[in-house]
Amino acid sequence: MMPYRPEPFTDFSSPANSRELAEALIAARAQLGLTYPIRIGGNAIDTEEGIVSLNPSNKSETVGIVSKANRDMAAAAVKSAAEAFKPWSRTTAEHRCELVWKAAASLRRRKHEFNAWLMLEAGKNRVEADVETAEAIDFLEYYARQMLELRERGRKELIPLPGERNELHYVPLGVGVIIPPWNFPLAILAGMTVAALVTGNTVVLKPSSQTPVIAAKFVSLLYDCGFPQEVVSFVPGSGSEIGDTLVAHPLTRFVSFTGSREVGVHIQQLASQVGEGQLWLKRFVGELGGKDAIVVDKDADLEAAAKGIVASAFGFSGQKCSACSRVIAHQDVYDEVLSRCIELTDRLKVGDASEFSSDMGPVIDASSYQKILNYIQIAHQEGRVVTGRKPIDLPGFFIEPTIVADVAPGARVMQEEIFGPVLAFTRCATFEEGLEIANNTEYGLTGSVYTRNRSLIEKAKAEFHVGNLYFNRKCTGAMVGVHPFGGFNMSGTDSKAGGPDYLLLFTQPKLCSELL
Repeated sequence: MMPYRPEPFTDFSSPANSRELAEALIAARAQLGLTYPIRIGGNAIDTEEGIVSLNPSNKSETVGIVSKANRDMAAAAVKSAAEAFKPWSRTTAEHRCELVWKAAASLRRRKHEFNAWLMLEAGKNRVEADVETAEAIDFLEYYARQMLELRERGRKELIPLPGERNELHYVPLGVGVIIPPWNFPLAILAGMTVAALVTGNTVVLKPSSQTPVIAAKFVSLLYDCGFPQEVVSFVPGSGSEIGDTLVAHPLTRFVSFTGSREVGVHIQQLASQVGEGQLWLKRFVGELGGKDAIVVDKDADLEAAAKGIVASAFGFSGQKCSACSRVIAHQDVYDEVLSRCIELTDRLKVGDASEFSSDMGPVIDASSYQKILNYIQIAHQEGRVVTGRKPIDLPGFFIEPTIVADVAPGARVMQEEIFGPVLAFTRCATFEEGLEIANNTEYGLTGSVYTRNRSLIEKAKAEFHVGNLYFNRKCTGAMVGVHPFGGFNMSGTDSKAGGPDYLLLFTQPKLCSELL
């Protein structure tokens, strides 16, 4: 087995690579408007009511229609997964890992196909789409290797005792409800799903209603690679209708969720309740968002800082939980950093995500579009809008990347997660004050510090309270196996996806001691 290495990104300066992606887009467009069934216990189920997935770059274009499950179907999916758990949990780790590696190989061969769907359904430009597909491959490759290491861990780490053989086995939990987000509808979905499967659990996957077609295609890929259909049920539906049914079901053993703070808190509260016939305390694994800050010290490389800020704030239209939405710059360099960020932002080309020249695509849907515009109106009251500020007259959900200067640390646009291309600037008199402002939030996911001062780097390591802290680089772009990802406070359970401890969340340790 080769050592794990992150998947290389596609070099789109190569005409051949660009041509392959263009061909994949043509092929994907030929499939627009197709229907996709619910999958429960190996059965495909079509329903009259469906989730209509629209292209956010062109809201008149239907990407696909996915059958919509009701509460009875959700409950049936959990029951079916519970029945499949016993035989699946008793398969060998090697067998499960082989299936995961087959899925990784298939996804690698079909990289541009999935890139195309990410561009059409999630509104990602080609670079963001390609990075996500590579991350999905990384999750599969990494978690399969981690499963084999986990199997060996219990045999190596216990203290030997003469006359006994002691082993610690990490056994699967049971049925997992997987609820991934729309903003990484392939990578995060794949990581959450495969982490549960490779450790021997069965899965009920409820995809995001904004990006269900990508989810359906990934589930089909798993089936094609040999995963028994009984171990992965695909149950699209609205969270308000079937989400509570899945979480509250007494046969559900754990819930893995990535999404908003409000929904995550509700799921945790519901999962903590013990239902009739329930034999366990359910486990909740949650990543709930962020309000991420970049702190710029007075002796920083200001050009590097400005480029990192703009990339962090406006990559994928600011729709990343790790995106920079606050800049805290030392008063001595505030104006220079702000001015350079405005220049770089004004150069961004906003357009259809499937156009290779687009730097920034749309926001995901009408609800997000209106929410972001409302926050821009608030920004006019709380600061000085220096660039951006308005929607763009294109057929999708397009908003100009917006920078708001001179915002007070306690303002709403400095405190509330907007999840769009809106960036707030505030100034600090000292580095210590900058860290205080950075920590003045209920979230604690990512953060970045730009400074040449080694003592300030050490100070930030001790005092900047986030799960992923970066220095002299952007605060987005965590790589599997390199930057284990997860945050503090209301950013979730600090699950550290893509890290060496992640699979432990889907297992329980069992000690076996034999007298010799």
